[in-house]
Amino acid sequence: MIKANSVTKVVNTSEGSLQILRPISFEVKSGESVAVIGASGSGKSTLLGLLAGLDQVSEGEIFLDNEALHNMDEEERAVLRGNKVGFIFQSFMLVQSLTALENVMLPAEIAGLDNPKALAIDILEQVGLKHRAHHFPNQLSGGEQQRVAIARAFITSPKILFADEPTGNLDAKNSEKIEALLFQMNREKGTTLVLVTHDNELAEHCDRQLTMNAGELVETTQSKIANKKEAV
Repeated sequence: MIKANSVTKVVNTSEGSLQILRPISFEVKSGESVAVIGASGSGKSTLLGLLAGLDQVSEGEIFLDNEALHNMDEEERAVLRGNKVGFIFQSFMLVQSLTALENVMLPAEIAGLDNPKALAIDILEQVGLKHRAHHFPNQLSGGEQQRVAIARAFITSPKILFADEPTGNLDAKNSEKIEALLFQMNREKGTTLVLVTHDNELAEHCDRQLTMNAGELVETTQSKIANKKEAV
């Protein structure tokens, strides 16, 4: 589903070129969940942005569902994201002037799906927020806002979901709820999941963990929880 071949990222600064990512290669299978972990500044979010087509590689290749992302311009990448990709952000990224229902409807409307309102109501019910459909983001708790963001991400049934610190702005109790909901929805929809996180418990619930250090992929491990599930 995702294939990265010798991906690098270099940016120009006032002091010269800065290499943020050194050649990175890996694959993510369809339906697999993968956590990208590492210290701050290790290149995790940069890698996620490249995989999602939010930024362009300096060198190397990225294939999403067999499509050559590295050969696309911004408009082509935007079309691919709209057709196949969902996002969940640490800061929720809800439109403050829209209700929960309208926020969830938005990607379905952009994608031209039939009956976006009915779809949005259904998925809000799945995340336990149908009764909050007509509330605005500032009327919702952090956990509720992230549940709206999850509903918004899944409404178009994306093949690939990217999540950047999905529990980073939540307390422990809400983090557990969001973690359970995220993996439940992921299993039900059969979505390929790639997430960046500092939360070791969240990372352990993924099938694999990719460890980054100073712009390099230094280790790939299968989670203990995944191993236990396979052994059962």
